[in-house]
Amino acid sequence: LDVSLARQLLSLLARLQKQRGLAYLLITHDLAVIKAMSHHVAVMHAGVIVESESVEHIFNHPTHAYTRALLKALE
Repeated sequence: LDVSLARQLLSLLARLQKQRGLAYLLITHDLAVIKAMSHHVAVMHAGVIVESESVEHIFNHPTHAYTRALLKALE
């Protein structure tokens, strides 16, 4: 999706989530989408969940080396 369409889609999903009390399972490599849309995050490495915490905890206090490496790549 181009950036404009992706933003519209994420906005629609967030609005529907609030209006209808929906929960989503998002599978993505896009950390900006995760940060914008998620409440809880599970980080997978080689098919295994290596860390599962609130989005705030994952982005501010990652405990697993793979999670830290993913976040370092954003810098």
